[in-house]
Amino acid sequence: MFVTFVLLELRIRVRSRLNRSGSSEDRGSLVVVWLSVAGGMVAAFVLASSAPGAAIDSARWPLFVIGVALMVAGIVIRQWSVALLGRFFTIDVRVHSGQTVVDTGPYRWVRHPSYTGLLLTTLGIGLALGNWAALAVLAVVPTVGLVIRIRREERALIEGLGEPYRRFAATRAHLVPWVW
Repeated sequence: MFVTFVLLELRIRVRSRLNRSGSSEDRGSLVVVWLSVAGGMVAAFVLASSAPGAAIDSARWPLFVIGVALMVAGIVIRQWSVALLGRFFTIDVRVHSGQTVVDTGPYRWVRHPSYTGLLLTTLGIGLALGNWAALAVLAVVPTVGLVIRIRREERALIEGLGEPYRRFAATRAHLVPWVW
């Protein structure tokens, strides 16, 4: 499942690189996201193998299954979100000419479902690794990077899409329905 996740992320990256219309408003947030996700993953894998005291001992098998299910759900939500945005999806913060607000599919519930999917995937990896320390790292580090990214992206979307995006944002949480 992890290999599938990585391959699909590479596909998103290549597809996005081919779509360079509009001006980039990223201001380094892509680097922050990349470092937080990749750094969190590396740290989690290291912790899973080097911190046996943090190993998940009870309910190990059910938690592994839940972890894999979260990974699958996260990958599906992320891919669905990217597909719905179509040509407007890029890995850097960019508003395109003619871009409209998408409010169907997972965008019915949250403003940034591709990030929600990414976080579900990292949480699933953390559970599947069977280590509380790895899970904690994958819950916190990527989330911090994505919150920084969302702040930048929100400014760009409000500037680029204006009132339609403000109305959309007023009715949806950022990442977790009814929470934030």
